[in-house]
This record gives sequence, C-alpha cells and structure tokens, in this order.
Amino acid sequence: MIKIEYLEEIDAMNAAIYPGSFDPMTLGHLDIIKRASIMFDELTVSVLDNKAKNALFSVGERVSILKEATKDLPNVTVDSFNGLLIDYARQKSIHISVRGLRAITDFEYELQIAQTNRKLSNGELDTVFLTTSLEYAYLSSSSVKEIAAFHGDISQCVPDFVAELVYKKFRVVE
Repeated sequence: MIKIEYLEEIDAMNAAIYPGSFDPMTLGHLDIIKRASIMFDELTVSVLDNKAKNALFSVGERVSILKEATKDLPNVTVDSFNGLLIDYARQKSIHISVRGLRAITDFEYELQIAQTNRKLSNGELDTVFLTTSLEYAYLSSSSVKEIAAFHGDISQCVPDFVAELVYKKFRVVE
C-alpha cells in the first residue's frame, strides 16, 4: 500500500512560481504562463537574477516585459529574485514550482533541479512540469538571440513588442 503524506500548510494547487531567466521572454514562455495561470489560483512569474549569465536584458527590463505580456492575466504577478529558489519560495510561502519541457534533454536537466529543490527544501517545494505546446517545441531564448543577432525574423518567436526590444538591443532596423 502506498502512503501519501501531505504537509498540512500546503493549500494544494493554490499558488505556484514559474522561475526563469526569460532573456528574452518567448511565446513558449507565454504559453506556459497562460496554461499555468489556469491551473493555479496565483502564479508568480519570477526572473532569476543570475550574475553568472551575460544577459541581453537587465532584470528590470525582463520584469517589465513580463508585466506587459501578462497584463491581461489577473492572477499572474511578476517578480525577481536572486539566490536559491527554495529560499525565495519559502519567503513567498509557495510550495510549487512550474517548469516547461521542450524535449527529453530538458527533462533530464529539470528533473535533477526538481529533485535537488525537493531535497534541500525538506519536501516543501515540488515541481510541476508542463510540456510545451508543439508549435513552440523548437523555441528557446538562446535561439531567439542568435536569430536576431544575424538580423533574422523573430516574429514567430516572441510577441511583437518584445521583437522590437530585441532588435533595438542588436541595433537591427526593421
């Protein structure tokens, strides 16, 4: 017989965090945000301030972009954090992290992070994986930046206002 233990303080499916770099935010990210916002009463999309990465957009710019992109989703808030996700989640009293998966290689990487977070949080932080919609399976922030750097068309990858901001960063005139 399987015994399932629940933490009493968890209000299951009430709130979740969708953490990420979002540099830049893509239509794939937006798809995960919209779908997760239906599953949870509250969704916090939080930009990781990772000093080790050479970001195209500052944390503040990424937060602004996400706020604009999610302005019509009333249960979505946008925030930023640095440090460990488990500490941030604990600070927010959130026990679920949402992660998107495009391919099996994503799963291997994300599973290791999810297991580490669960262990380090003493079981207080679980991860829910959402598979990407097929039309965005090819999409990554890295590929968007690479396409834009070579003056390619990123209109199918990001919202129009994000494309304009990315092109400005690469000084591409449309």
